[in-house]
Amino acid sequence: MKRSLAALTALLLAVSGCSGDPDDSEESGPITLTLAGWSLATTPEFKTLADGFKTSHPDITVELKEYDAANYDTQMIADLAAGKAPDVYVQKNLKNFYTYQNGKQLVDVSDVAGKLGPKVGGLSFYQVEGKTYAIPYRQDSWVLYYNKALFDKAGVKHPDGSWTWAEYAAAAKQLTTGLKAKGDKALGAYQHTWQSTSQGFALAQTAGASLESGNFAYLKPYYETALDLQTAGAQVSLGDATTNSLTYQAQFGKQQAAMMTMGTWYIATLLNQQAKGDADTFEWGIAPAPQQTKATTGTSATPVTWADPTGLGINPKISERKIAAAKEFLAYAASADAAKSLAGIGVTPADNSSVADTIFSLKGAPSDDLSKFTFATHDTKPENPVSKYTAPLQNILKDLHTEILSGATPIDAAITKAQDRAKNEVLSK
Repeated sequence: MKRSLAALTALLLAVSGCSGDPDDSEESGPITLTLAGWSLATTPEFKTLADGFKTSHPDITVELKEYDAANYDTQMIADLAAGKAPDVYVQKNLKNFYTYQNGKQLVDVSDVAGKLGPKVGGLSFYQVEGKTYAIPYRQDSWVLYYNKALFDKAGVKHPDGSWTWAEYAAAAKQLTTGLKAKGDKALGAYQHTWQSTSQGFALAQTAGASLESGNFAYLKPYYETALDLQTAGAQVSLGDATTNSLTYQAQFGKQQAAMMTMGTWYIATLLNQQAKGDADTFEWGIAPAPQQTKATTGTSATPVTWADPTGLGINPKISERKIAAAKEFLAYAASADAAKSLAGIGVTPADNSSVADTIFSLKGAPSDDLSKFTFATHDTKPENPVSKYTAPLQNILKDLHTEILSGATPIDAAITKAQDRAKNEVLSK
């Protein structure tokens, strides 16, 4: 249903009374909201949301403001402090949600949340003391992407949905050897430089693991796997990936690696790049992320994986009239209509209960049963449990990640060092 901005403003003023903000002096007329985004050329979701919202709210225009994807939170925190932040900004992950919320940089949007159905995933992670401060529009899950053509070329069986990390590592080595024998320089796997590529799985899949405990022993088997693959030459080393500024999009999309763990958001990017010719055309699929033990794998079980939701929050320094419009935008972003639009470009919406058919009907998308099972079936745990300790602890673990995979520090020594830092620098404060 279309709702005029005048009606929204009148409703807001009736509840809150007159505002001293000059933007509230006019009760009708067009309004423009600014929305933060990143990598706009390869990440179409922001424009999709803006365009879809405009269709049902013709009085409100949403303009995009681009940020650097790698430094998004740093730049956003600086812009908020300087009073230059956009009206609506993305909670890219949960790592800094506490910082934004505790710093009073987010509007209470409990009224929006209260009207959303139970199918909107990730909503509870934005709740603090019974109030909600952001609305999710995406809820991804990390899965295993694989290049079917490279598997066939190397003579390696495709994933069957039941792999452990040991089986994944064995396949990566077999792929590297088999492809080399065929004159192909592609490696068996690519692990991107982010700490979460090891730590996200470790936290989600290890029983009893807790970030706030300060006990990081649960990380060890995951780093043993990563180091083993680097040493075997089955995946690019962290040093080479960092020095050469490798991107995960090019490593998989240009067929430099036969496998890659990545979030379901990459479906949209890969389809978009293949359509434009920025990625090679080849047959690919997705499988559940490898598991720690065989008992939790297979298509009869629910694979355990991880991913933070991606949400939208409102800058509290904007006018009440804009806040009213921004709340309408947040409600739209979590709606079934927005879910269909996002699925139409390959993005996994927060309400993904009925979009699988849309995703897999897209040109270039896989059609096999395992890919469909993988998209629909998973126990997705957050990478960043919301806490005042999360950001500083993750910064310590980022150093651990670099020290281990660069070969600078043995695994046990790096874990001990990180635990000591966590106790002395964070948890004892």
